[in-house]
Amino acid sequence: MRTVSELPHEIREDEYVQIRLSDGIRLAARIWRPVGSESDPVPAVLEFIPYRRRDLTAQRDSIHHPYMAGHGYACARVDLRGSGDSEGVLTDEYLESELSDAEEVLAWLADQPWCDGRTGMMGISWGGFNALQVAARRPESLRAIVTASSTDDRYSDDVHYMGGCLLGDNLSWASTMFAYNSCPPDPDLVGERWRDMWHERLEHSGLWLDTWLRHQHRDAYWKHGSVIEDLGAIQVPVMAVSGWADGYSNSVFRLLAGLGVPCLGLLGPWSHKYPHLGQPGPAIGFLQEMVRWWDRWLKGVDNDVMDAPMLRAWMQESVTPSTSYEARPGRWVGEREWPSPDVVFVPRALGVGRVLGEGEPSGREEALTLSSPLSTGQHAGKWCSYNAPPDLPYDQREDDGGSIVFDSVPLPERLEILGSVVVDLELSVDRPDAMVAVRLCDVTPKGQATRVTYGLLNLTHVNGHERPEKLVPGRRYRVSVPLNGVAQAFPPGHRVRISVSTSYWPLVWPSPEPVTLTVFQGEHTRVHLPVRPAEGGDGREVAPFGEPEGTAPITTSRIEPGEERWDLTQDLVHYGAALDVVKDLGTVRFDDIGLDVTRRAEECYSRIGDDYDSVRGQATWTMGFTRGDWSVRTRTSTVLTSTATDFHLHATLDAYENGERVATKIYTSVIPRDGV
Repeated sequence: MRTVSELPHEIREDEYVQIRLSDGIRLAARIWRPVGSESDPVPAVLEFIPYRRRDLTAQRDSIHHPYMAGHGYACARVDLRGSGDSEGVLTDEYLESELSDAEEVLAWLADQPWCDGRTGMMGISWGGFNALQVAARRPESLRAIVTASSTDDRYSDDVHYMGGCLLGDNLSWASTMFAYNSCPPDPDLVGERWRDMWHERLEHSGLWLDTWLRHQHRDAYWKHGSVIEDLGAIQVPVMAVSGWADGYSNSVFRLLAGLGVPCLGLLGPWSHKYPHLGQPGPAIGFLQEMVRWWDRWLKGVDNDVMDAPMLRAWMQESVTPSTSYEARPGRWVGEREWPSPDVVFVPRALGVGRVLGEGEPSGREEALTLSSPLSTGQHAGKWCSYNAPPDLPYDQREDDGGSIVFDSVPLPERLEILGSVVVDLELSVDRPDAMVAVRLCDVTPKGQATRVTYGLLNLTHVNGHERPEKLVPGRRYRVSVPLNGVAQAFPPGHRVRISVSTSYWPLVWPSPEPVTLTVFQGEHTRVHLPVRPAEGGDGREVAPFGEPEGTAPITTSRIEPGEERWDLTQDLVHYGAALDVVKDLGTVRFDDIGLDVTRRAEECYSRIGDDYDSVRGQATWTMGFTRGDWSVRTRTSTVLTSTATDFHLHATLDAYENGERVATKIYTSVIPRDGV
């Protein structure tokens, strides 16, 4: 990334601003704005998230907020109620109180003498979620948003559940917030009341995983904050951004198709990161794109930002399997509208002999039967690559060994797809609860299988996610499984593979019992490929992006080294197997505030052979904050196991001040399984 030192406007930074809400709670904000904006007001842009603006996101924030401020905007990075240095307690995602707080913050910003009354919202992940949700509430000052790595559907396409299946990342994400909610405010800012604020959080933030496991279907809990329930409520322009290695690519397609406002979609090769920091590369000059977006919709500048294709996507070239890529080869392609008339769904038969054939199925029927071992999925990687490779899927050949596999013949010519592949299956199962994982792979002439995309479906949700129905063993069902949207080129000589399995652990929590699946090849079993011609079409040219740039990040010093591991182990005596993941950032000193911060996360997903009752997930976090003679440390641990009838949840929290334990919380619950 190129560091920009000269900007159109000199900026000032207010490191700690308190915003008092109507109920008396004070939120902590950091604000960057142009010098002289008191006499020449500018629009304001809000990023509203719970990840501690003074330390955990401070380095990232220092790259983009000063940059935008230097281009004529007042940028506010505000800690949610109960996080960072803000007062109160944070008890869940996207609560009504969070969204009403955001409306109050926007009104406060619009009322400041340095703001001209116009505001925008931006954010990645949580901040992208609440930007969409707040936009649907139509606050008076809000004129446009940028939402990155977010979703419009909190149930069927989020970190908790996918296609009605419980994701392993539900445990991982809940454990992350369990740890973050245990962190104290900074005494240097809030003073002696820091301890009372901290203990209030420790006592009342709660165990969010318990809540999420008690909502196993699409109910009012998940509909709240799912803007897909009424996309027409959003009446401001939307820029929607994600990456193919992220978990949130699908919402970009849905927003472009469903919104009735000016919108742009951007999908690159990236994981869960802003595109100017994008990994895998290439990263792009995303901050320049945002400035042009804000100029158009917050300042009314008649620029060419909307002349770009509605969708700009990185068409990925073939690569061999790897858990990490420095960059993905490819090119930018554009579509003037979405759905695009240039993308045509081409059916391919999943035919006799397990061959993915041309055109419609032949009509000849053959039954293929499988019960996947629990080892199927051990190379799946994370549901979402959280900007921390090596967490991408590895060679799928071992997982394919526990799957029904359909291969095409070697491709005679190049094939490009853009959008969501859909796989139709006619099937039966021998249990009342079952799921399928469907994968599309690029297979090289040497046989290496790179996962391109995948989809999940809880088969009890065949008639919708709101009212699951137990399956009748032996009955035939026809289902459609949409795979995550993607842009991928397959070169001549490669094969396209569709793999179907009844397990994909630990990416997905397994069904209550082992399932035997029968897939009936015939007219109702096929794949629909969204084929995009490589050339032709109107308005598809994508202008080159600028190189990534931003302001100089704040400086940090490495005090203790970190550690990163992904270890897959198997005991061939007792048949135990485990995936152990360590993401240890070590200890980092934030030089400007003299604060040492420690973060270490350990996750273990284990099983014994094909014993479904032995499946176990555990996530343990250590967080530490030290300055001089002040030291705080917390340790949180969450364990999730299950039987055929129940989930068993056990979690602990221990908090230490200057080495002495000052608080302990223990959570234990048994939650009935209901079709999951």
